[in-house]
Amino acid sequence: MDGYETQLPPAPEPVTNTEPLASGTPADVPASTTTPVAAATTPTLPPAPVIPRAPGIPAQMTSAPTQAQSNAGFKWFLIITVGLLLLCGISFAYFLLAHPDTQGVSVVRMEGTMITGQADDADTIGSEVVGRELREAADDPMIEAIVLRVNSPGGSPAAAQEIIGDLEYAKTKKPVVVSMGDIGTSAAYYVSAHADRIYADPDTFTAGVGVIWKFSDISNWMEKEGYNLTVIKSGSKKDMGSTARPMSDDEQAYAQKIVTDSFENFISDVTTERVIARSDIEDGRVIRGADAVKINVIDELGNLNDAIDGAKKLAQSRTKSSLPGLPS
Repeated sequence: MDGYETQLPPAPEPVTNTEPLASGTPADVPASTTTPVAAATTPTLPPAPVIPRAPGIPAQMTSAPTQAQSNAGFKWFLIITVGLLLLCGISFAYFLLAHPDTQGVSVVRMEGTMITGQADDADTIGSEVVGRELREAADDPMIEAIVLRVNSPGGSPAAAQEIIGDLEYAKTKKPVVVSMGDIGTSAAYYVSAHADRIYADPDTFTAGVGVIWKFSDISNWMEKEGYNLTVIKSGSKKDMGSTARPMSDDEQAYAQKIVTDSFENFISDVTTERVIARSDIEDGRVIRGADAVKINVIDELGNLNDAIDGAKKLAQSRTKSSLPGLPS
């Protein structure tokens, strides 16, 4: 035996069973048998442990821990749900208190020269930007009216027509009011004429109903500087408007036709949307707000807050007229 071995304990001594056999014991089984102690002794299992019940917990909960866990989880779910609802309510109330003048009214801004697309900077505004905001406000159930804040000298007729399409969509759902700032002329007035009501300041520049197309000619400077330009074109008017040469009489007549057709579309649309004498605006001049209100170019003198209040009143009037039994 080396140092890593352990000697086993001696085996138990056999015990001789001297008790008499019970009746019916087979004769061929000897009366005295020898069995080990371990085999003769029946093992006794320890009693099952008893889990003590914590104070204040009903007895049925200690007997059904799964049910208790389910009840606790449901209570936490209710607590979290109620908490979230309260948080949303508080946030909404804070918004209403923080914006008491504009609650229920969306202010969409159209500022800068109008072009088609998604431009949105200090100088230009895209038709897609304005149109998207108009439609979002129209579809928002929390918005009851829209104010289009206009501060624009105009822009392309196409940009105006795209915005008008979205403004007309918005009008089918809620009132749309225009508030003019420094200026709302030309294509910007084209759009504004489609609103339910127009507000402007006394010195706002508005109207300017007309179409203009400018061409430059630097051919004399090019000749003086010895600058030559060769043009290969497929048609006589393909390079119409090139600065390298003066326009021909035929080109000028064609350009005038485009401008005239566009103007007729413009002024016809404006005089259809508003009761304005054509003679008051067809010369294309800009008009001060104080004078514009006299000839129905605008409806009322006022700032942005006045326009918001007016939009709210229009919304309330529309709601009353849509409910039976209420005076409109």
